[in-house]
Amino acid sequence: MILAKFPLAAIMLLLLSQVAVSQKNISAADLKKLRAKEDTLKVYARYMVTDSATKTRMIADSFVTRILVRALKIKNSFYYPFDAVLGMSKLYAPDSSFRIFTWNLAFDDYYSRQKGAIQLATKDGSLKLIPLTDNSEFTDNADDSVRTKTNWIGAVYYNIIKTQYNGKNYYTLFGFDNHSIMSSKKWIEVLTFNEKNEPVFGGSYFSYAKDSIPQKTRYRFSLEYKKDARVLANYIPDLDVILVDHLISETDEPDNKWSYIPDGDNEAFKWENGKWMHLDKAFDYKADMTGADAYLGRPPMGDPILDQKGKKDEKKLQEKSDKNKTKEKLPVNYDN
Repeated sequence: MILAKFPLAAIMLLLLSQVAVSQKNISAADLKKLRAKEDTLKVYARYMVTDSATKTRMIADSFVTRILVRALKIKNSFYYPFDAVLGMSKLYAPDSSFRIFTWNLAFDDYYSRQKGAIQLATKDGSLKLIPLTDNSEFTDNADDSVRTKTNWIGAVYYNIIKTQYNGKNYYTLFGFDNHSIMSSKKWIEVLTFNEKNEPVFGGSYFSYAKDSIPQKTRYRFSLEYKKDARVLANYIPDLDVILVDHLISETDEPDNKWSYIPDGDNEAFKWENGKWMHLDKAFDYKADMTGADAYLGRPPMGDPILDQKGKKDEKKLQEKSDKNKTKEKLPVNYDN
């Protein structure tokens, strides 16, 4: 992508200038109202995320929802970024046709729900808002179903990209799910809009037809892994693919998803003919015997747990496991 070739400072300057231009669509009086709403929202959002009492977090979440809706009713609110409100994801579609708000409400260490809403861009600046209802706890297999606004698979989205096929727009969402006390999840799914301009989540978009052992097409892709592990699942512009970490159980218990960690290898998805085609291996690490260093090959191998034949290196696995147990806990990075 073009932006990937620019320095970070230049990108930030461009984004800030776009926000400044966008806010010119908002009258001075309405801008003042929005800033006041934002000041209130950021206080309640902080309580919603950080307060130790479940009751307080739930009350704060209620205030966040109501104040956000009131703020969005202000004319041309679509152009106001709400950057000061932390603990809430606010992503614009690449074509600025909509934006999506998502956030997490933790009831305790064992149970949390995601909240969300889609704000559509309107010509007259009026509000067109579509609330999303997290229904993930009532399904055993979320990979095989199309979802609507009333049975959404909840996630806090950290990226959105746009692809096209036969003149139709497809928006791929990348989201984080706190899930449980022992494991976290990342979701990748495709969002489209039907003839009524209503959101449709998922579809037969993730194809495994090119795998060495083909599997059935999935309606969305998910990764469940050990709590606090750092797992990549995102679109890489320079490669024009979705890159995801390959996971393996560090305790050799494949049925226990909470034991899964990256093994140093990567899988990928490539957009082809309206589907994300799965690639078993994102990179070919076979040694190039014509190179100067036949042992390393080109490109050099990282530090995978599995060798070329898929055999597990038990010593390396134990080292990675010990390192993972002793490292300091870091805040969740939604940009992974």
